Amino acid sequence: MSFTLAIVGRPNVGKSTLFNRLVGKRLALVDDTPGVTRDLREGDARLGDLRFVVIDSAGLELAEDDSLQGRMRRLTERAVEEADICLFLVDARVGVTPADEIFADILRKKNAHVILAANKAEGAAGDAGALEAWGLGLGEPIRISAEHGEGLDDLYDVLRPLADDFAERNVAHMPEVDVTLSEEEAEEDESAVPMPTEARPLQLAVIGRPNAGKSTLINKIIGEDRLLTGPEAGITRDAISVSTKFMGTPMRIWDTAGMRKKAKVSGKLEKLSVADGLRAVRFAEVVVVLLDVNIPFEVQDLRIADFAETEGRAVVVAANKWDLEEDKPEKLKELRENFERLLPQLRGAPLVTVSAKTGKGLDRLHNAILKAYEVWNRRVSTAKLNQWLIAMTEAHPPPAPGGRRIKLRYITQAKTRPPGFVIKATHTDQIPESYGRYLVNGLRADFDMPGTPIRIYFRDQGSANPYKDRKKSIPSRLTKHVEKKKHTARKEKGLPSKPKG
Repeated sequence: MSFTLAIVGRPNVGKSTLFNRLVGKRLALVDDTPGVTRDLREGDARLGDLRFVVIDSAGLELAEDDSLQGRMRRLTERAVEEADICLFLVDARVGVTPADEIFADILRKKNAHVILAANKAEGAAGDAGALEAWGLGLGEPIRISAEHGEGLDDLYDVLRPLADDFAERNVAHMPEVDVTLSEEEAEEDESAVPMPTEARPLQLAVIGRPNAGKSTLINKIIGEDRLLTGPEAGITRDAISVSTKFMGTPMRIWDTAGMRKKAKVSGKLEKLSVADGLRAVRFAEVVVVLLDVNIPFEVQDLRIADFAETEGRAVVVAANKWDLEEDKPEKLKELRENFERLLPQLRGAPLVTVSAKTGKGLDRLHNAILKAYEVWNRRVSTAKLNQWLIAMTEAHPPPAPGGRRIKLRYITQAKTRPPGFVIKATHTDQIPESYGRYLVNGLRADFDMPGTPIRIYFRDQGSANPYKDRKKSIPSRLTKHVEKKKHTARKEKGLPSKPKG
């Protein structure tokens, strides 16, 4: 998905109809009654070769109080701020209203990329309204009919260059992951890890449940109150990146909205925030999972850490509010035991204690981040790996399902960021997951790779006869030589040169 598009406008101008058209499904309720859509709906849209996230919003109302209309308006304005592109719909059959003029002025201030579209513009009935829309000062209006699918080619032509710009921006921010090693690099011994620079800072995401202290921690790291904080859970709504130097190391730090359990993510705004937080993980190289030491390792904490591991990012677990803990040694022992038991896929990952409020433990956090980053980039030479593989298979041979012995013949490192290894073997479809875990744990222990995701790919290397299907291609000279030897042998025994029959 290259960008996010928010569809906004007065009630009953056809926003939900266009949303359904773009996602290809009837996800949003459509009715002639104004105000059917009261919250935000997000969907995966496609238009030609474009793939993007589209947001259907509530109708923009003039209310600014705490009434239902006022809350719906604030929700929609928030979607406009978070979206990359805003599509402002007006009703070509009704024409431009005073409310349209007010909202057009608001949109110019809130979003740099606003596209104006005159909906219901099919036929001559929409001509006057489409011409009026020029007066909103948002450029040339695109004439569309969401109900009949007309004008979407014109919308594509406007979105295409913007999509390319956002794709370039995303590429600039996206970290290098799953870096493939050449054969020469795989043969070499461990190389020096490239240290973060101003041009290529270490990308860090701070994630966790609401009110765990994420924004407070980042404010303490950067030394100023850059991010909004407070006692209320869920103040941060969108993912914000802050460039800074953390104890001399250039970093781009992503603060994310708190992630609740899925059943508790009731508001559409919060659902968008969770999705935004998950996107921030994909922009990161190292992910700090921030726990509240008073209620650590709840189900959602485990899911967040598991998501970061699944995405192949280096993980650091930080227990916040350590200054409030009384029995620190006992609590630390309990944290480590629960961590090893509940997150075996991250065994050995750094677990540090911090106080975002006082700044205590930030040096430990900094060191843990750099250590996780270094391990994430780790390379091991092919020679060392194959010596290790021999020792591992001798200590614990692979199983022999159905009497067929599995042979692990060769191992090499194919990727870094995170480390990925290819093992050539026989009967790879019969290798149990438990044996794969045994090898992963061995790599962690023997090559000092604690915590980082490790990928093992088994590739078939059977022992079939390579000449099985090539019998007819034996060189003719060899054939004549064999026949001559047979002829000589028969002659010596007084037999005819060729057998009868």
